[in-house]
Amino acid sequence: MEATTARRPGSNDVVAGETAVQAVRRPAEAIADPAPLGLAAFALTTFVLSFFNADLVNPGGEPVVLGLALAYGGLAQLLAGMWEFKNNNTFGATAFSSFGAFWISLFVFDQFLAGSVPAAHLGDAVGLYLIGWGIFTTYMLIASLRVSVAVALVFALLAPTFIVLGIGNSAGNDTIIHIGGWLGIATAIAAWYASFASVTNKTFGRIVLPVRELHG
Repeated sequence: MEATTARRPGSNDVVAGETAVQAVRRPAEAIADPAPLGLAAFALTTFVLSFFNADLVNPGGEPVVLGLALAYGGLAQLLAGMWEFKNNNTFGATAFSSFGAFWISLFVFDQFLAGSVPAAHLGDAVGLYLIGWGIFTTYMLIASLRVSVAVALVFALLAPTFIVLGIGNSAGNDTIIHIGGWLGIATAIAAWYASFASVTNKTFGRIVLPVRELHG
């Protein structure tokens, strides 16, 4: 049976003169790799926030993080995760979608919900939130060991970053939070490298910057 109308070509779209079976067998439309975008969005937002956590800049400028958290770390990374679903990349889809949601949730909490938490319990609430993300990052670290050394390094640094920041907030200990900030800076640098290597290698069509693939 032939289609009577034409549709935009896609993964299973039927076009005029083509049977439904042929449409299903036709390869899916290729899209660009969204991973460099997701990694860059995560890296920049983490880098800026971590400078404040490490007490390297005046805390009065901390609201600048909120725009990044919503637009770049949040929305751009969430979109990268959705495109990874299109790419049939379970790891990338889970990681980017989750961390995009992390930044959006952090923005929402800071702007709309933090004031509802009693001051005496705010540190414990934030600490639990961060440690929960540390648990998620830890099991994603295990999965990343089948991706690349560059990506695994990001998760190996990010997991303790969340845990240390969670402990620091729960204990109300600025020194521990500062340590978490430095770990976050290292995480951001690793994520930037993974993004830089991926976009450069794909643009040049050859390995310019190694990431040491682990799958296969």
